[in-house]
Amino acid sequence: MGNTLLNKTVVVVGRGSGIARAITLLAQSEGARVIVAGRDQAKLAGAYSDSGVTAEVVDITDDDSIAALADRVGAVDHVVSTASARARGKLADLERHNLRQSFDTKVIGPTMLAKYFAPQIKPGGSLVLFAGVHAFKLNVGYLGVGITNGAVDFLARWLAVELAPIRVNAISPGVIDTGAWDSLGEDGKRDYFKHIAATNPARRIGIPDDIASAVLFAMTNTFLTGMTLKVDGGEPLI
Repeated sequence: MGNTLLNKTVVVVGRGSGIARAITLLAQSEGARVIVAGRDQAKLAGAYSDSGVTAEVVDITDDDSIAALADRVGAVDHVVSTASARARGKLADLERHNLRQSFDTKVIGPTMLAKYFAPQIKPGGSLVLFAGVHAFKLNVGYLGVGITNGAVDFLARWLAVELAPIRVNAISPGVIDTGAWDSLGEDGKRDYFKHIAATNPARRIGIPDDIASAVLFAMTNTFLTGMTLKVDGGEPLI
């Protein structure tokens, strides 16, 4: 247990599992007061029962909901948005509503988080967004994912300039072993992970703690802003 976030307040928007959970528990272990927020407050509260983490409700696609969260929470040090919606598929299979949901969740939603939380982020504070590997690796079947994550990369740089001296950075995870890949089925997930691990330069699949460590770095390095940290095992290099 460290103290790099001692007496800091960190808001983590996302679920009670996977990457969001790893970020929450690491921030707490570093001394932070952590507030988690998502659509299902009861489920979040259950996921963090007896941990001292506070659960709040927010719909990142609803401005009134974001504004209400900001009002309830008050002054904070860091805001992390892990919320995600993926519009996977080839161009011929993409639907407008899926693309809208993807952009609304990962781009417009975090923009509105910045709007409502920036006035109450304390000096030295930051905003951390989430892009993804397909912003930098062009792969057929991931067009919607790629353009969404590419927009997040751009958004982090833009907000870093507009909100200065509040620092704004993004994290771009590669393939991480979370429930996000369960839709492939047990065999499909195993084969996909085996392929990625065999071909990326790191020669393994990422784990949530890999990403949580990068988020901690983004929150605590006071000379880092406008950057997208690529924590992807070097996958775009191949």
